[in-house]
Amino acid sequence: MHKRRPKKEYEISPLTMAILSIEREDGGISTHVLEESQEYIVPKTPTKLIDEACRFFGSTLEGRLEGTRDISKITHKPPIAIDPSCGLYFFPTASPSSKDCSWIAHSHVAYIEPFDEDKTEIIFKGGKRLILDVSYGSMINQLNRTAQFRYSLEGRIQSIKSSIHRKSLLLEEILRI
Repeated sequence: MHKRRPKKEYEISPLTMAILSIEREDGGISTHVLEESQEYIVPKTPTKLIDEACRFFGSTLEGRLEGTRDISKITHKPPIAIDPSCGLYFFPTASPSSKDCSWIAHSHVAYIEPFDEDKTEIIFKGGKRLILDVSYGSMINQLNRTAQFRYSLEGRIQSIKSSIHRKSLLLEEILRI
């Protein structure tokens, strides 16, 4: 495991694998950020970091959660698309309003396995492993719901792109006449 370096600010990117809630000695919440080759401790809550990332891409965490509900009808622990064009889809490990909520980047998960009772081990594509105090059933459900949401949203985006392309070709044809 890499050394956890302190960092005052952090920007979620395609390298971000997990945004993990950790309790400080004073009882407050900070974030342990897990990347492919780095780890950081950021003195903000995971929810704050996720909201900042959503705002960078023109929305808010609440707006992304509402969008997920509208598209997929998922109301409990909904996954979010921070930025679909970059593949930034994250799912929460608990209710986003909970101080214990961590966020996992869907695109980095290779697979998950049960670990002891009521724990799950995430194996990331690069080989890193992470054990969470979340049941395997809950985690597999989150992984599958995120895949379904991602499929639905990307289908909508592709449909719009195809429609624009068809209209563009039609316009070109009309202009040639």
